[in-house]
Amino acid sequence: MTNFLPLVEQFHSLQGEGYHAGKSAFFVRLAGCKVGCSWCDTKNSWDEKKHPSISIEKIIDRIKIARKKGASFCVITGGEPLQHNLDNFCKAIKKMTMGEEQKPMKIHIETSGVNSISGSYDWITLSPKRHSPPKNYFLKNCNEIKIIINEIEDIEFAIQIKKETLKQYQLSKSEDGLKKENKIFYLQPAWNNANGFSLAIDFVKNNPDWKLSLQTHKYLKIN
Repeated sequence: MTNFLPLVEQFHSLQGEGYHAGKSAFFVRLAGCKVGCSWCDTKNSWDEKKHPSISIEKIIDRIKIARKKGASFCVITGGEPLQHNLDNFCKAIKKMTMGEEQKPMKIHIETSGVNSISGSYDWITLSPKRHSPPKNYFLKNCNEIKIIINEIEDIEFAIQIKKETLKQYQLSKSEDGLKKENKIFYLQPAWNNANGFSLAIDFVKNNPDWKLSLQTHKYLKIN
């Protein structure tokens, strides 16, 4: 556990992707990622040594300000945020944002699922990668699965991930934490990839149990 985290940036904006797209949110982007996706649009976040280590109290001060201005939840992203132990960070967010007249700030996380879980979340977005598959914990406990589509192999990976998720459900359906009906499956075309757009759209058109996710913040030209 740590009281300092390598911070790339933090900002108040709109969630651009997935189920919560269009909602006011505060983003905390942590540095460090060993997954190394070639299409990543935040490669500057990979090397945590290039970013300052900031106390969690200072990060939360900005979260509290954003909440007063209307942020509905805090999104912890990266990089790969779970390269760090986030137990202390999540506990501190809940403690420092709770008041007599307000509940603690909701915490969302966006992860590839390659590391072990740490911290406590109100919403888990799993974005698994073909070259580095996720741990079963995330297939069981995520709220949404978002797969980036560049080529046909990513479609095949999406189909396999869904099968594995349902398999984990069957193995664990006596557990309270896993509810199949609450899983939301998204395909998201890689930015500026015409083949990815075509593949994702055609697949979703023919597979109604999947939805299309777009990076709406990029179309709007906002963070």
